[in-house]
Amino acid sequence: MKEILHMIVVLSLICGVSGFSLATLKQATRERIEGQVLTYVQGPALLAVVGEHDNDPIAERKVLGDDKQFVFPVIRDGELVGVALETFAPGYSGNIGVMVGFNLADDTLMGIGVTTQTETPGLGTRVMEPSFTGQFAAHSLGGLALKAQGGDIDGVSGATFSSVGTANAVANAAKVYESLKPAIIKAFKG
Repeated sequence: MKEILHMIVVLSLICGVSGFSLATLKQATRERIEGQVLTYVQGPALLAVVGEHDNDPIAERKVLGDDKQFVFPVIRDGELVGVALETFAPGYSGNIGVMVGFNLADDTLMGIGVTTQTETPGLGTRVMEPSFTGQFAAHSLGGLALKAQGGDIDGVSGATFSSVGTANAVANAAKVYESLKPAIIKAFKG
């Protein structure tokens, strides 16, 4: 009996020290991990989506709304012309993250870029190709669904779940943009 109690105490101490160490390490590296994600995951998609700009959208980003959404401003010739934000939706193998750019003047999409996905290589990953993502450039905020679901986006043949997930992520971004537009104008135009 004494040996069992001794093992329980030792195992509890090991688990406690391990849990505390992992929690401390996660907290200590949180900012660095966020910086790496911004630089190497969101950054390339963001820059591809927003086109020409005079500012650093990553450095000038702000957190807006109750859901704490990162909003990246796009400034040309000293004027705020658009914003970009990232949203997610379920695909075939997990969530698909999409960076979506919006033109403030006419509420159309600048374009989209897939930031994260775990879709089937060679099939579901085709949602990252320009032949699919290009359909969203200059698109209005309405009709952001596949044609089979009442929208006007052609899905990738054989990758319906991935196509639907990507279109849903873009539609989610459009909803967030519409709800945050007054706050966006206030935050970036002063």
